[in-house]
Amino acid sequence: MLRFSRNATGTLFVGGAMAVTLVSLAYPTMLGLTKVTTAQDRVIANTQWGPLTEQDRDFVVKVRAAGLWEYPVGQIGLQKGTTKAVITASQHLVDGHAALDTTCRKIAPLLNITLPNLPSPQQQGFVGQLKSESGKKFDTDFANILRMTHGSIFNTVAKIRSTTKNSLVRALADQANDTVLDHIKVMEATGLVDFDQTLFNQTTPPKLPDSDLTPPPPPAGQPQVVLTPPPNATSTPADINGLTGGGSGASPGASPAPTAS
Repeated sequence: MLRFSRNATGTLFVGGAMAVTLVSLAYPTMLGLTKVTTAQDRVIANTQWGPLTEQDRDFVVKVRAAGLWEYPVGQIGLQKGTTKAVITASQHLVDGHAALDTTCRKIAPLLNITLPNLPSPQQQGFVGQLKSESGKKFDTDFANILRMTHGSIFNTVAKIRSTTKNSLVRALADQANDTVLDHIKVMEATGLVDFDQTLFNQTTPPKLPDSDLTPPPPPAGQPQVVLTPPPNATSTPADINGLTGGGSGASPGASPAPTAS
């Protein structure tokens, strides 16, 4: 049985794997709201693309936050992975999350959603753990952490896709569904996934304080971080031009994502 331990930042480590983040990630005060509700189906805005609910907004932020830690983890994997399968999985992380990030940055301003520039403290802990590891341990923890987190969010993507009435969120969910399934498959293809432990951690995550699970809001005026597609990118952003009448991906003044070191 794996043991749980907590580091100084409050991130919960689960042996060779880590607990998944699945909580509300919205910034209601930045959206002109004065009260947070627990009713995820509450409509917070009526847009030309359909009503936007609490869970719709949370989903867009979750996708963005996921990319802010999984993209650099993919970069780390390209440097540290010791098998061809781990290198391939790392390439898929960078490629897939760059495309998802482009879609998030396109639809967020249209829906008045504030996106983070950093992942949550827990997600930053994922990156820190893998940065500190090497060799077989890195490969194993990489595969199990990413298989667990993608397996957990997969159900959330399905729920959003089946319930949202907002066409922009629906387009993001379609893309996220394909990307998450692809990432699940490449993690499994490493042959390193401990399914018993991963599924246990996936279905019984520990309860952590909201401060560990919520990405910090970006400081006013800070350029938006961009997850740059790799030169050989094969993943493409969702085609929302027919819904929006066109538009570009990166926001003016956007800054490139920090690279793993």
